[in-house]
Amino acid sequence: MTNPATHAPIDEKDWRRLLAPYKKASWGRALFQLANTLIPFLLLWTAMAIGVSRSQPLALLLVIPTSFFFIRLFILQHDCGHGAFFPSRAANNLLGSVLGVITLFPYGYWRRTHSIHHATTGNLDQREFGDVRTLTVREYQARSAVGRFLYRLYRHPFVLFGVGPTYQFLLKHRLPIDIPWSWKREWKSVITTNLAIAAAIFGLSSVFGLGTVAMVYLPVIVVAGAIGVWLFYVQHQFEDTYWQPTESWDFYRASAEGSSFYDLHPVLHWLTGNIGYHHIHHLSSQIPNYRLAECFNENPSLQNVTRLTLRQSLRCAGLKLWDEEQRTMVRFRDLVQAQVQVPVPGSGAPAVG
Repeated sequence: MTNPATHAPIDEKDWRRLLAPYKKASWGRALFQLANTLIPFLLLWTAMAIGVSRSQPLALLLVIPTSFFFIRLFILQHDCGHGAFFPSRAANNLLGSVLGVITLFPYGYWRRTHSIHHATTGNLDQREFGDVRTLTVREYQARSAVGRFLYRLYRHPFVLFGVGPTYQFLLKHRLPIDIPWSWKREWKSVITTNLAIAAAIFGLSSVFGLGTVAMVYLPVIVVAGAIGVWLFYVQHQFEDTYWQPTESWDFYRASAEGSSFYDLHPVLHWLTGNIGYHHIHHLSSQIPNYRLAECFNENPSLQNVTRLTLRQSLRCAGLKLWDEEQRTMVRFRDLVQAQVQVPVPGSGAPAVG
């Protein structure tokens, strides 16, 4: 990993000027990407539906590729939410709303909460909306035993990457009670998306049967949800990430230092819609996903960031808390190890008690 704290080669005006040429959306590239994502997804989904009744092992084998194309569709919806996929705002909103029915994420609601994530990422005083819940060491230690248990439960991999994503897709986004009722457009998005999902389920069930629809979609939701949350998690939850209180928080540093470059195989970059170039995406969310790689490759100044390989990223799963003193993410067991250290009389050095 490279700690980007020592690499700040460009100031705000410079990086805006540097990134501006890549913010141009392309009808041709967007439509081609939509075709090479939506068509394979529909074909794989149909093959799974047919396979459920004829060859269940084959249907199970298709869960992984179908899930990756599901993730690509979500990335297209994600780009639409940033106004980055098509050159037209109306086209972005239309496609985003349609894809929200497939991904089960109401477009208008998700767009607003995600914009909050971009505007506040790395800010200790503005956490929660659109983020993986993260406590500081002091906050965790100040909690009651029950509070600590609940946080440990939330951060457990089975909950964070298993139960949590499935809950998000199937339940939370059907009735997001964490948003105010004054968000009328967002609530309208939730209601219309729910109605469209119900209509889609009815239509598919009339062709394949409700049981088949459930047996196809549920495994895809579970797998795609786990992969999607992992991608989001590892791009912000690494050892030398960035967290600061409001008075010292800086957008550029939060974007460049608090977002990793997930150095994946080109095939995995393609399957995940280039979301691994996450620091560039946070520096300028208007850059379409199909331009992120060229932006990275053509600008060495954007390569001096925390770089995580797939193998290195696995260590991030154990990181649970932000240590404000050490300015690093730590594990729960790091707290235990620190607590058992006691000073050795006369030596001035700690020893394990």
